Amino acid sequence: MSSSFKHPQRFIISRMKSVGSSVFPFLFALHFSFLWATSAHPHQSFLHCLTLRSENSTSISKLIYTPANSSYSSVLQFSIQNPRFSTPATPKPLVILTPLHVSHIQAAIKCSLKHGTQIRVRSGGHDYEGLSYVSDVPFVIIDLINLRSISVHAKNRTSWVQAGATVGEVYYRIAEKSRTLGFPAGLCTTLGVGGHFSGGGYGTLLRKYGLAADNIIDAQLIDVKGRILDRESMGEDLFWAIRGGGGASFGIILAWKIKLVHVPSTVTVFKVNRNLEENATKLVYRWQYVAAKLHEDLFIRVILQSVYASQEGKRTIQASFNSLYLGGIDELLPMMQESFPELGLMREDCIEMSWIESTLYFFGFPIGESLDVLLNRTSLTRPRFKAKSDYVQEPIPEVGLEGIWKRFHEKEAESALLILTPYGGRMSEISESAIPFPHRAGNIYQIQHYVYWEEKETAASERHISWIRRFYGYMAPYVSKSPRAAYCNYRDLDIGANNNKGNTSYKRASIWGTKYFKSNFERLVHVKTMVDPANFFENEQSIPPFSSRWK
Repeated sequence: MSSSFKHPQRFIISRMKSVGSSVFPFLFALHFSFLWATSAHPHQSFLHCLTLRSENSTSISKLIYTPANSSYSSVLQFSIQNPRFSTPATPKPLVILTPLHVSHIQAAIKCSLKHGTQIRVRSGGHDYEGLSYVSDVPFVIIDLINLRSISVHAKNRTSWVQAGATVGEVYYRIAEKSRTLGFPAGLCTTLGVGGHFSGGGYGTLLRKYGLAADNIIDAQLIDVKGRILDRESMGEDLFWAIRGGGGASFGIILAWKIKLVHVPSTVTVFKVNRNLEENATKLVYRWQYVAAKLHEDLFIRVILQSVYASQEGKRTIQASFNSLYLGGIDELLPMMQESFPELGLMREDCIEMSWIESTLYFFGFPIGESLDVLLNRTSLTRPRFKAKSDYVQEPIPEVGLEGIWKRFHEKEAESALLILTPYGGRMSEISESAIPFPHRAGNIYQIQHYVYWEEKETAASERHISWIRRFYGYMAPYVSKSPRAAYCNYRDLDIGANNNKGNTSYKRASIWGTKYFKSNFERLVHVKTMVDPANFFENEQSIPPFSSRWK
């Protein structure tokens, strides 16, 4: 497997070709054209209201984009990370606002309430189902790209980070102040922290320090009344809810105050690839027994994919064991020899570097790349994709793994991945109810199911989505049950869709809500009811208020 693959987006660069937009059915396009025509009045009324409420109408006019504006398309497209939701027939916002000041957001909330337009908030655009920039009702986007300041206080190990900043920018600014401080957030450096932190957020430090949301100590949020709230003024219930429950359900996150964590001056990374012909099945099976029991300083994930064998041109399955150790090679090698000797790790497999350099390594940048690439908000590539998630509590038997290999030989799986992320360590020590994210003790690892494709035809999308749904069905006996849990940051609109267990919106919500949050879902509903009883902050999988039980 090539060294470029440490993250799905980087890996697929080598396979991506020039792609265009999918074409949705004509009737859907016709429907949206009608919707646009009928929504022209609220569009104009919203803009008029926004200008009136702005302290400087000239200033805010430069931050507003409508379809009549020449920059509208480029602003909309810039943060769309999944082209599956960027087609001519995809519903578009009436207005995009890129605020420079909190007052711009407050005005947008008040005008949306007055004129019946829905708000979608975008910080990085990585949401898997496009919910931050697509809606089937008249809507506006508040794009936080300009609210991205980061202030790092190395002495007291804290930082205030505005919601529009990216994970890469956070890492970069921390490294400017200290090479022995870090933060346990994601591997994808273009993630916007507004949504990433509010849904949990994890990376290579999760076994040592938990999630990003576990390390948030304060926040700033604008509520439905336009008030700016911090931890003290919002209260502990709302502060609990936005750290793992998805901030978009409760208001608009402005900034997070995060607790920085210690990292050693030297860390070690390695990547060991093994094909089926090199005992991959038994290695993956054995990994399941050791990964969550390793020392908390050692993180070893596994990435499974179908690859071409080097000589014969036939496809095989490759398991890539990808690791970060918070220490040097001389400490790592005896630890691996004792805990996972089957992998056969050698000194030449290992590379020592700083922790900040490891963030580039895991996102797929070449060794020696300048740290400045962390400031780039543009993703390495933007494929059409569909993803799902699972949690594994008992090792999958070898026969179950062999069933995975069989399905990965299907045509649609040529660009499919399984990413197995180990738990244990700190993740097993934090209570399920400490924050809304409940997936703690008892989970050996998390699975991200991921399939992407380069064809632009709608039929290609349907084939690949159908494949991952069938594959997800195959995995049911091997993953968590009652509920079959899922990670809310890997949003999946298949969950609860057209489910016959109940015909009310609340009953549908309780299906995905229980999978994402388990018993914490009811507490999230309680908080939602307190702070947004009319459900102004709404999307297809936002937390519903209690009143929706009767709708």
